[in-house]
Amino acid sequence: MLKMLKKSSRPVPLVAFTLASVLPVAFLALGAAQGGFWLWVGFLYMAAFTVLLDQLLPFGTADAPEGQDVLSSDNVLVGVGAAALVILPIATWAIAGDSSSLSLGERLLMFLGTGLWLGQVAHPAAHELIHRTNKPMFHLGQAVYSAMLIGHHASAHRLVHHRHVATDLDPNSAREGESFYAFVRRASVDSFKAGLKAENDLRARSSSGIRDLHPYVLYIGGALIALILALSIGGFTGLIVWLLLAAHAQVQVYLSDYVQHYGLRRVTREDGKAEPVALHHSWNTPHWLTSAMMLNAPRHSDHHANPSRPYPLLRLDTPEVTPQLPWPLPVACTMALFPKYWKRQMRPELERWRSLHGGADHAEVTPA
Repeated sequence: MLKMLKKSSRPVPLVAFTLASVLPVAFLALGAAQGGFWLWVGFLYMAAFTVLLDQLLPFGTADAPEGQDVLSSDNVLVGVGAAALVILPIATWAIAGDSSSLSLGERLLMFLGTGLWLGQVAHPAAHELIHRTNKPMFHLGQAVYSAMLIGHHASAHRLVHHRHVATDLDPNSAREGESFYAFVRRASVDSFKAGLKAENDLRARSSSGIRDLHPYVLYIGGALIALILALSIGGFTGLIVWLLLAAHAQVQVYLSDYVQHYGLRRVTREDGKAEPVALHHSWNTPHWLTSAMMLNAPRHSDHHANPSRPYPLLRLDTPEVTPQLPWPLPVACTMALFPKYWKRQMRPELERWRSLHGGADHAEVTPA
């Protein structure tokens, strides 16, 4: 029965994107007020339900028609972005507030569930928003990342990662053999610096740039506002809770980058430049429900080929063209937390990739 189900495929309908991404934060918000059942539902939805259901549902490998209306899909992004800015103070109050009635165990569920939703749903939504040309949507994406204290990602992702992906010039492209823990130490610092340099270079080339407020001022200012809000909600404990929630979300941002580009490298041409970015320079996952929940973030190859393409229209070619991992993206990210196991599981995937794509040059590093 399972094999029969997975032979069929269909595009993810917009209602599935909406429900899959919004329901868990609604459960968590209810849980903040009422505790118990709703907190368990929200946590289990993020931690287990979607992954388990992905094993039963058909792979979502079919593509949506190009002419499909995507206006409503933008409303989903705005709704998720706004929800992220609301759930952070709610969760901080529920966990650290003096008037919160949650037990210690319920506060832990609130923390884990909220952090997972921020990293796996709010992050993909903010990522889509910062690729929009619509200024209010773009600024909403910046605000979400700033609230998660990783505002520089809005600059580093667009100006550095997309340009230098799958090369050593991109801090967020993991090298083969590099553990996640070594990667996050390197990427968290280098992406901040690379994004700052890219923004400075952009302003230097722009005649109007001097009159504009530097984006890093917005990122740092937004983070300070968030932390002041945390202090007003729960005092020093509230500040610590917000910092930990942001760290929880940031780990998942870096885990996504780590997994989706692990070990893939663009060939260096005779002129010393890297070959153009192609569909085989990102890992993808075809699983239906996690793709809906994560707003098609697992269709990563097409995003790099077409950064402005709205998420419902992202394409997924055959595994020979767009490399596909056998696990849902949240499962792969969890595996990456165990370096030896991750490297062992990825070795045959990378060997298959090299056999299909001409043995692109790579250099394995010593795991840390």
